[in-house]
Amino acid sequence: MRVKVRFAGQLVGGFILDRVERSEHGGRLANLERVVSPERVLSPAVAALCREIADRYAGTLPDVLRLAVPPRHARAESRPSSCLPSDLPALSAEGWLRYPAGGSFVRALTEARRARAVWTALPGEDWPARYAEVAAATFAAGRGALIVVADARDLDRLDAALTTALGPDRHVALSAALGPAERYKRFLAASRGAVRVVIGTRAAAFAPVEDLGLVAIWDDGDDLHAEPRAPYPHARQVLLARAELAGCGALLGGYARSTEAQQLIEAGWAHEVAADRETVRRVAPKVQPIGEGQLARDPGAASARLPSIAWQAARAALQEQRPVLIQVPRRGYLPSVACADCHTPARCPTCAGPLSLPSSKAAPACRWCGRPAAAYECPTCGGRRLRAAVVGARRTAEELARAFPDTPVRTSGRDGVLADVPAEPALIVSTPGAEPLVAGGYGAVLLLDTWALLTRADLRAAEEALRRWLAAAALAAPATGRVVVVADGALAVVQALLRFDPGWLAARELAERRELGFPPAARVASLTGPAAAVAELLEAAELPDGTEILGPVDADKDQERMLVRTSRSGGRALALALRAAAGVRSARKSPDTVRIQIDPFQL
Repeated sequence: MRVKVRFAGQLVGGFILDRVERSEHGGRLANLERVVSPERVLSPAVAALCREIADRYAGTLPDVLRLAVPPRHARAESRPSSCLPSDLPALSAEGWLRYPAGGSFVRALTEARRARAVWTALPGEDWPARYAEVAAATFAAGRGALIVVADARDLDRLDAALTTALGPDRHVALSAALGPAERYKRFLAASRGAVRVVIGTRAAAFAPVEDLGLVAIWDDGDDLHAEPRAPYPHARQVLLARAELAGCGALLGGYARSTEAQQLIEAGWAHEVAADRETVRRVAPKVQPIGEGQLARDPGAASARLPSIAWQAARAALQEQRPVLIQVPRRGYLPSVACADCHTPARCPTCAGPLSLPSSKAAPACRWCGRPAAAYECPTCGGRRLRAAVVGARRTAEELARAFPDTPVRTSGRDGVLADVPAEPALIVSTPGAEPLVAGGYGAVLLLDTWALLTRADLRAAEEALRRWLAAAALAAPATGRVVVVADGALAVVQALLRFDPGWLAARELAERRELGFPPAARVASLTGPAAAVAELLEAAELPDGTEILGPVDADKDQERMLVRTSRSGGRALALALRAAAGVRSARKSPDTVRIQIDPFQL
């Protein structure tokens, strides 16, 4: 229960975890100021989970509790939660029969057995319906289910699918978009046992589900699953910890496969659920790569936004009265410009930030400080003309509107995300993750500017590129759709896309991570802060044997980053050592903070 206690003259909030006969503290004890509410909002199971996550990520229990328990809303507490309906719709899991191990996985959940799987969805798969089926199977066994998705669009689709599968009032959806009162009301419905199925975004991974039988996550490689607040836990790891503590089933699904999911398969913790190659070849759209050699022989590739092959694929789809999806990895108009004469990247004269063009009629402006640079002059050659270095989604839509004057062009991205579009001829320009749905699938999917994903200075560059490409390619019409990717077909990530085989690339990436000693094959802590503060933290830490220190490298402004690496077995000891060292610095009242991230999502 929530209580108020006084520390150092200040009234602070806390939780009663247990009552014991005598205290371990030999000194004087203070009284509780008051019990805030009789509502039990922190169950023993969730408290144990929060302690586990705090230990794994070198954090403190209060930091994790802040993520797990939403703020109190008194009016919501005063209202009773509605009781569970008694009737249950007929269960169906026919969609899982397309996967050789799918039927046995659902059957194990129905029998309340501990089933754990990594699912690779087929192109065009109605994944919300499949997740609703496994939640219904768990519910039929008298146990609870918890499903986490990345964003509000996926949550809305899953919410509708569960309403169809289970009927109304049998589940609740939790997300940050809900108001405080509504979110707390739904949280109480789960903690009181009024519902046993909970879905939501990353914070819902801590939801108090009664008698948990299944935890599931969709597209665990999405960076939205990584918590941006300390101690920076990942929703996937939170759910895996819950599965271990509760002894329940687990499901990691997606069109792509992360290296962490591949490691679960190779370690024997989870079983692979995937269609056979014959089924994949039958339903997958045709993928055609365009390499540098083809672009060099294409007379219009240098001046046109679309290579000839991509233009022909779009034209054919439009003639078949189908929409065309064009994925562009950069938003905006011209997010990066350069000197038209010497090709030197244009930088802000004030802060040296990159210049961009927000529209065709606007003056160039800095992406960092926002200052306009209408009188820009190249410091290298003195030129005043600018050229596009990177083309954004809005500029792409403008050029396509000129190339296809009789076809409507729509954009979907940060300025406005389209949930779905009608199944009629149109060009849909989208940034990754904002692709709208269309009934029957797109006639063609064009993947442009692939170099922007492939050349990222990040450990997950290939994995992330394939994840975004598969998410778009899966929206093409099954079997009859066409996917054109402007990238060399000899690249491993393009080969995985050609065969729709994300498991092959995940196994390859995991083998390379083992050889290089990077997550998930090893445990790595990232320490970011002023150089003196990072050195003080490392000096105070009693690091386990075999620990390696890599760095430093420059980080933001006057900060540096150090990497501390150890084996997987030594990961817990490393996290506890760094947390203890952070506590020593806090007791010394050290002025500068050091951000500690265990297995950071981006490295």
